[in-house]
Amino acid sequence: MVVLRFDLPFRLRRASGPPHPSKAAEDREGIAAAVSVMRELVPVPVWAGGHSYGGRQASMLASERPGLVDALLLLSYPLHPPAKPEKLRTEHLPGLHTPAVVVHGSKDPFATPDEMRSALALIPAPTTLVELEGARHDLAPDRFPVVERAVAAMLDLR
Repeated sequence: MVVLRFDLPFRLRRASGPPHPSKAAEDREGIAAAVSVMRELVPVPVWAGGHSYGGRQASMLASERPGLVDALLLLSYPLHPPAKPEKLRTEHLPGLHTPAVVVHGSKDPFATPDEMRSALALIPAPTTLVELEGARHDLAPDRFPVVERAVAAMLDLR
């Protein structure tokens, strides 16, 4: 397995703080550039993904450009802002035809497990939800088997 870890353009512009919505398209282009590098490096299926905002942008990019990536790994997808379940971020999910593994903590304030299951049902491609009981939005990989469970689900999805 070859992994390319990279920072989104918003993080290169500033070391801390949240991304600005007006620059989201630039962040998706950053993901597309990383995917292009991976396609040159490895002759195997290419996955894209990220944690929270990064995963959301990767899923939006996959919806906008079908076939760009072979699958997605979405860690702590921010389904809605904390305490604002009416502000769902699901518009692009019905157009997402890319298989996905979604890793979600049961105590994540960005979505309950039931909210996440409902949202994933909108995706017409195969999806796997990996729920980590007790984990919050950061997933605390030092306390929970995030990597082991994510990789196992990725291998099962292939």
